[in-house]
Amino acid sequence: MPALTNAQVASQVTQLVKDCESFRDQLSTDRVKAMEYYDGEMKDVPADPNRSKVVSRDVRSAIKKVLPSLIRTILGNDKVVEYEPVNQGDEAGAEQATDYINYIVFPESDGYDAVQDAAHDALKLRNGVIRWWYDKKRIVEVSRHTGLDEAAMVQLVGDDSVEVLEQAQSIATVETEQGPQQIPVYDLKIRRVIEKGCTRLAAVPLEEFLIHPDAMSIDDSLCTGLSMKMRRSDLVAMGYDRAVIDALPATTKDNEKESEEFARRRDVVDADDQADKAAQEVDYYELYVRIDADDDGIAELRRMVFAGGTAEKNLLENEEWDEAPFADLITERRPHQREGNSITDDMAEIQRIKTVLLRQTLDNLYWQNNLQPIVQEGTIENPEAVLNPKFGQPIRVSQSVSVRDAVGYNQVPLVADKSFNMLGYLDQEATDRTGISEASSGLAPDALQNMTAKASSMIEAAGIGQTELMVRTFAQGLKRVFQGLLKLTIKHQDQPRTVRLRGQWVTFDPRHWNAAMDATVNTGLGAGTRERDMMMVQMIQQLQEKLLSSLGPVNNPYVSPDNLYNSIAKTVEAAGLKSPDLYFTKPDQEELDNRLKAEANKPDPEMQKVQIQAQADMEKAKLDAETDRQKLAAQTQVDMAKIQADSDIKRYQIDQEIKLKRDQAMAQALVGQRIPQPQIGGQPG
Repeated sequence: MPALTNAQVASQVTQLVKDCESFRDQLSTDRVKAMEYYDGEMKDVPADPNRSKVVSRDVRSAIKKVLPSLIRTILGNDKVVEYEPVNQGDEAGAEQATDYINYIVFPESDGYDAVQDAAHDALKLRNGVIRWWYDKKRIVEVSRHTGLDEAAMVQLVGDDSVEVLEQAQSIATVETEQGPQQIPVYDLKIRRVIEKGCTRLAAVPLEEFLIHPDAMSIDDSLCTGLSMKMRRSDLVAMGYDRAVIDALPATTKDNEKESEEFARRRDVVDADDQADKAAQEVDYYELYVRIDADDDGIAELRRMVFAGGTAEKNLLENEEWDEAPFADLITERRPHQREGNSITDDMAEIQRIKTVLLRQTLDNLYWQNNLQPIVQEGTIENPEAVLNPKFGQPIRVSQSVSVRDAVGYNQVPLVADKSFNMLGYLDQEATDRTGISEASSGLAPDALQNMTAKASSMIEAAGIGQTELMVRTFAQGLKRVFQGLLKLTIKHQDQPRTVRLRGQWVTFDPRHWNAAMDATVNTGLGAGTRERDMMMVQMIQQLQEKLLSSLGPVNNPYVSPDNLYNSIAKTVEAAGLKSPDLYFTKPDQEELDNRLKAEANKPDPEMQKVQIQAQADMEKAKLDAETDRQKLAAQTQVDMAKIQADSDIKRYQIDQEIKLKRDQAMAQALVGQRIPQPQIGGQPG
C-alpha cells in the first residue's frame, strides 16, 4: 500500500484527539474540585443562610507543609542535575554539560519556575507536566534615534534587518580643533526585525495537555501534545505564513476546558472581546503522534501542528520526530497507572468534615455570645432596643410589668467544646493518610510541645521519610526533563558560546557532546531539617579527616581530596548558602596531581627522624669504639710496661742470683785453695 495522504493522516489524528480530549474532560471535574478546595471554595458544601461560612483549608495547609522541603531539596543545590558519561571519552563532555546546563541553560530557560509549578501541580492535581522546546520568534522593534552623524547613521542602517521609517536632516555646529564647524545630523525612526531563539522550559496547564487514555506513560502514548489558544500574531511571529493564519477560524467554545481554565486563573479575558484580528485567538494543536504514515508496518513518531482545527487544511507541519518533549511528574505513584496520587485525594474528605464541624462549632459559639431574646408582645415600648441593642440604650417596659417577665433569652446548650476532640482526631487522621506532619516542613516536633527526645526524633523521622519518598519519585521524573534539555541544547547550539562562569570566561561547544548521556538529579542530603543535614555532613567530614590523617592524601584507598571538597560543598548547601565556590575553591586536578607527586617524592619526616637518629647512633658507636680502642691501647701500653718492668726485675733478680752464685762459687773456690789438705792417719805432714 502507498503511504498515507495528509487527508488520511488528519482523519486518524482527529479521532485520536477526540479520545484525548474526552479523557481530559473526564479528569477535568476532579482537577476543578481540587483547585477550588485549595482556594477555599467548596461548592459541594454550601453554607446555610445566616450561618457560618468558614472553610477549613486542610488541602492548602498540607501542600504548604511539604512543598518547601520538596523544592529546597531539588532546587537548593546549584547543580540540580549531573550528567554521567555512557561511553569512554565522554568524561570531559559530561563535566562541561553539567556546568553549562546548570549554570546557563537551566536558568535561561525559566527552569526554576517550571519545576516549582510542576511540583505544585503534582501535589494538588496528581500530575505535573513539563515541556521543553526551542523558542524561535521574530521580534519587531521600533525605535527613534536623534542627533546621529553620517558615520553613526550608516552603521545603524547598514544591517539588513533594519528598515528606515522616517528620516530628517538638520545642520549642527560642533567644536573641532580647527574651530566651529557645521555638519549634517540625522533623526531616524527605524524598525528592526530580529530573530531570537532560546531553549525554554514550562509547566503545562493540565487543561491544555493531551494524552491518550490507554497510555501508561508518555513514551507509549499514541498521541501526546498540547491543545491551546494562541493569538494570530504569535503564530505569525513563529514563522507561519500570515495569509494562512488570517484565513483560520477563530477559537471555538470548550465548556469543560474553559471551566478548568477559569478555576485555575479565576480571571480570563473572553476571546470574543478582542476586536483586532491579530489579537484574535485560534485553536492550536501541537501533537506528537505515533502513526504508520509510510505504511512500513511500524508506527513512527511524528510532530504535527494544526491551527483552527484538525482537518487537512489546518495542518501546518508534519514531520518525523525523535521524542515527545514532555515529562510527567508525580510525587506518589499509583502502581500500573500513569496518574499519581495527590494530597487533595487524601485530604478532600477531611476538609469537608472539618468545614462542617467548624461551621457548627462557630454557630454554637455565636448563639452563646448572642442569645435569642424572648419578648412578650406589648410589654416593651421600644422593641428595637432588644432586637438591635446598643451600649447604654435603655429598655422601656410598660407600667405594672415586671422587668424580668418582660424580657427573656432562649438558652442554647454549649456543645462547641465537644467538637474540639473530633477536630483533633481528624488532624491525626490527616497525618496518617498523607504521612505529612509538622516535621515535613522542616520544623522539629519538640518545638511545638514537650516530649522526650526519642519520641521527637521518631516523629521527625516519620515526617521526613514521607517527604524524602516524594522527592525521590519527583526526581525520577525530572531525569527525562534534563535528558531532553541536553538533546535540545546540542541540536540547536550551532556554534561555541563564551559565558562567564565562577568569575571566569569559559567557552562551551555542545556540538561535540554525547546526547545520550545519562542524567542524575541531585537530591542533596534529604528533605529533613538543616540541623539534621549539617550533623550528617559533619559526621562524614570527621571520618574523612581521620582517614586522611592516618593514611595520608597520597594513594589513600578510602578518601581523596575531591571527596573532602564534596563534603565541604555539601556543608555550605546544608547551611542554606548557594554556590560553595564563593567560600571554597575546588582544587584543580592537574595542580593537585603535581602537589601529590611532590609530596610523594618529599622525604617522610618520621623517616627522616629515624635516619637522623640512626646516624647519631652510628656516630656515637664510632666514638665509643674509638674511645674503647684508645683505652685498650693505653691499658695495653701500661700492661706492656708493667710486663716489661716485671721482666726487667726478674731478669735483674736472675742476673743478681747468677752473679751471687758465681761470686759464691768463686769464693768457695778461693777458700778451697787456702785450706790445707788433711794427712792420712790423722797425723800432720
